[in-house]
Amino acid sequence: MSAPSLAGRTIFMSGGSRGIGLAIALRAARDGANVALMAKTAEPHPKLEGTVHTAAAAIEEAGGQALPIAGDIRDAPAVDAAVQQAVERFGGIDVCVNNASAINLAPVRELDVKRYDLMLDINTRGTFVVSKACLPHLERSGNGHVLTLSPPIDLDQRWLGGHAAYTLSKYGMTLLTLGLAEEGRAAGVAANTLWPRTLIATAAVQNLLGGDAAMARSRRPEIVADAAHAILTRPAAECTANSFIDDEVLATAGVTDLSPYRYGDSDDELQTDLFL
Repeated sequence: MSAPSLAGRTIFMSGGSRGIGLAIALRAARDGANVALMAKTAEPHPKLEGTVHTAAAAIEEAGGQALPIAGDIRDAPAVDAAVQQAVERFGGIDVCVNNASAINLAPVRELDVKRYDLMLDINTRGTFVVSKACLPHLERSGNGHVLTLSPPIDLDQRWLGGHAAYTLSKYGMTLLTLGLAEEGRAAGVAANTLWPRTLIATAAVQNLLGGDAAMARSRRPEIVADAAHAILTRPAAECTANSFIDDEVLATAGVTDLSPYRYGDSDDELQTDLFL
């Protein structure tokens, strides 16, 4: 029996110029998938590695077909146009990955309203806009999947007291996705969320969550990418309405040695993620 594959499948992803999103795209590309990326970074950024164009080049080098689209998911007409562009290029959409996200861990009294708006607009509203635009095409896929990078919902005060606004924005992504699971059930469209057990070595961790010390206690984005691949290759009818954790997905797939995913060669204890 051949291994589950995304060969010939088309993914529409928000973000993906770097980090977890790019890792997911590259894993799919190794199968021969098509990946349409809608991301804001069209030109090099002094603090952020990669652009939508360098990501597309990496996807094609890995064996996939790429469609880079420079755009902002807060712009609903631009998202609709991007989705249509992907459909015209690849013939449809099989997977929607809600990857783009903004983070600010300030408490309510210290958070500017414009920063609040940014997180809600990108995280929660962006998930709505991108998913809505993809849904008609996912329904025609035959095995349509929505995968959102957001945490399981836990109303413990520690997730609320320190950074209620960010928590609201990420939980909003999860609620929308679980709602889509029910809404899409009759049409055979799966919707799940995925979140890492530990910190993941990304620009957000480097620049916002602790620098080199935090990176030394992180895993590489590839652990989330491999978990995403395992989810997206399952039959949609049998895999929906879940809030997955990366290592649990891999354990189910028989992967129990997670040492290759460790970032760097530090012996420091891994740091459990913010929402776990």
